[in-house]
Amino acid sequence: MSNGKHYSLNLNIRGITKSATLAINELSKQMRKNGQEVYPLGLGQSPFPVPVSVVETLKLHAHEKDYLNVNGLEELRRAVATFHKQKDQVNIRWKNVLIGPGSKELMFILQMVFYGDIILPTPCWVSYVPQANIIGRRIKLIHASFENKWRITAEQLDEFLASENDKFKPRLMVLNYPSNPDGGTYSEEELKKIAKVARKYELIILSDEIYGQLNFEGKHVSIARFYPERTIISSGLSKWCGAGGWRLGTFAFPDEFDWLLDAMAAVASETYTSVSAPIQYAAVRAFKGGIDIERYLWRVRRILSFLAQLTTKMMADAGIKIHQPEGAFYHFVDFANFADKLKAREITNSDQLCKKLLADTGVAILPGSAFMRPEGELSARLAFVNFDGAKALAFSETIPISEPLPDDFAERYAPGVIKAISKLIEWIQK
Repeated sequence: MSNGKHYSLNLNIRGITKSATLAINELSKQMRKNGQEVYPLGLGQSPFPVPVSVVETLKLHAHEKDYLNVNGLEELRRAVATFHKQKDQVNIRWKNVLIGPGSKELMFILQMVFYGDIILPTPCWVSYVPQANIIGRRIKLIHASFENKWRITAEQLDEFLASENDKFKPRLMVLNYPSNPDGGTYSEEELKKIAKVARKYELIILSDEIYGQLNFEGKHVSIARFYPERTIISSGLSKWCGAGGWRLGTFAFPDEFDWLLDAMAAVASETYTSVSAPIQYAAVRAFKGGIDIERYLWRVRRILSFLAQLTTKMMADAGIKIHQPEGAFYHFVDFANFADKLKAREITNSDQLCKKLLADTGVAILPGSAFMRPEGELSARLAFVNFDGAKALAFSETIPISEPLPDDFAERYAPGVIKAISKLIEWIQK
C-alpha cells in the first residue's frame, strides 16, 4: 500500500531524475572512493583555472555583502553589453542585460514566463527537456544527423515550422553552438539562412553561446548579428572563464523584449533575489577582458584544439563515426559501425552501451539518449577534460602562441584522456 509520498509530487516532476551529467560525476567519484579506477569523461566542466586577475578581483570584493539589484550590478550589465558589441558585433543596450545564478537558472525562468512551444534541435544539452517538462511546456524535437554534422539546416527548420500550419504560433527555439554535446558550430552562411527562416515565422531564438569564446579559431559568430530583433543571447562564466561553480550567467535581450526581461526579473525577485555580490564584481573584470584574458583564452583554445584533433584521429582510425569539434571540449560519437558486435554482447542502445563500458573499463561517458537522440541509436558524448588544466596551461605559456604544442603534449599533460580513449577503443573493438 502506498504511503502517498509519490502521489504528493507535482505531476510534472514525477519521473524526472538527477541531471545525467551530475549523476555520472557523482557515480564516478563514488567508484573511486571504492578503490575502482575511473576515467571520468562524463561531466563537462572546464579543467582550467579561473584567470588570476578575475580571482584577485573576487578577493578584493569579498567584503561586499549587500543585496544587489535583481537585474544585476549596473557595471556588470554594461560590461556584458560591451562584450557582445565587441565580440559578436551585436548592439546590446546595457539595460537589456539580465544577470542570474548561472545561465541554467535563467533558461528555466525564461521557459516559465514564456508561454509557447519549445523547439530543440537534437542532440541537445541534457537539461533543456527536463526544464521544459518541469514547467509543463510542450517540446518539439528536430533531429539533426551525423551526415549534417549534428546541425539542423534552414530547410529542415522551414519544413518543420510549415508543417504546423500555424505561421505565427508562439515558439522558442534553443540553438546551442559551439555545441554541447558535439563541439560543432554553425558557419556564418548557415546562421544567415536559419535567421531568414526564423524571421519568416517570427520565431524567438535563445542562442546559447556559453561556449562561444571557446571556438578554437576565436571566430565565434552569433546569430544575433543576422536576427537581432528576436534573439536572446545566453552566456556566462562557467566555460570560457573556467568558473562553473561561481554560478553566474547572463541573458542579453533585443530592444523590444523588455516585457520578457521584466517578467523574468519579477520571478527572480521572488526566488533567488540577486546573484552573489562578490562574484558579480569579479565578473566585471572577466567581461571587460584585456590582454591577460585574451592570452588566457588563446592558450586554452590551443590546448583544447590539440586534444580535439588527436582524440578525433584516434577514434576515427578505430572505425568510430566522429566529426572533429570546432570548439568547446566534447565529442559526440556514433558506434553504428560496431552495431553487430555490440548486439552479440546484448547491447542495443546507448544507455546499455555506456553502463557496460563503465562496468568493464571504468570509462564514464554519457549515452546519446540523454541528449534526446532516438531510441536504438548507438551514440554517446565524451568530455575530454580529464586532465590538470593548470599544469597544462602553465606549460603552454612556455611555448609562443604562434607555435604548435609539441607532439607529446597530450602524453605529458593529459594522459588520463589518452588512456580513457584507448580503453574505449580496445573495448569497442572486442
